[in-house]
Amino acid sequence: MNFFDYFEIAAVVLGLSLIVFKAAYMRLARKTVAIVIGRPRAGLPFLFELLAIFGVVAWVAEILLRAFHAQFDYVPAALRFVLFNSIILKSLGAGLVGVGLFLDAVALLNFGDSWRVGIDEQSAGVLVTRGVFAFTRNPIYLAFDLIFLGIFLINGSVVLLIFALLGVLVSHQQILREERFLFQQYGEAYRDYCGRTARYFRGLG
Repeated sequence: MNFFDYFEIAAVVLGLSLIVFKAAYMRLARKTVAIVIGRPRAGLPFLFELLAIFGVVAWVAEILLRAFHAQFDYVPAALRFVLFNSIILKSLGAGLVGVGLFLDAVALLNFGDSWRVGIDEQSAGVLVTRGVFAFTRNPIYLAFDLIFLGIFLINGSVVLLIFALLGVLVSHQQILREERFLFQQYGEAYRDYCGRTARYFRGLG
């Protein structure tokens, strides 16, 4: 195992820990169930969220299998083909993952009690526009996109390129779903927020 293997393992552990600790804090200290994904028990929203969870689990599993240099894999050999093996791209990828994790941590802090995993139609929190949310409406999804791309650059494999592309696409679709809800929930306040803050960053969205 090399530096990048250990880095990926640490990144996965840290990324999952941020979610677990934030969810636990919300539940124990704020008496709020923050993970509401899967609440719609039928229809396309439920299927979308179910597939998204499955995709994240498969993505994490592939990262760990490659980091630990496992002798087996759940994908065909053709998908494990390495497109490049460049220390420069690996370093760039590690940098993107680091920035993504930092952005995710800051966003979780700025989110306060309004943080949710999924769309909470029963008890949505207040609209958050401060901190990092003053620069991008979706810092957590932007962080995910950086991490998806960074992990691909570290490994360079076809399967992680596919995961990165699907991850960005699914994140964007979830953003659109949440925007429809937020327009209904906050009305003119959210419309004003959209008018002054980009979906991703200035010049994109």
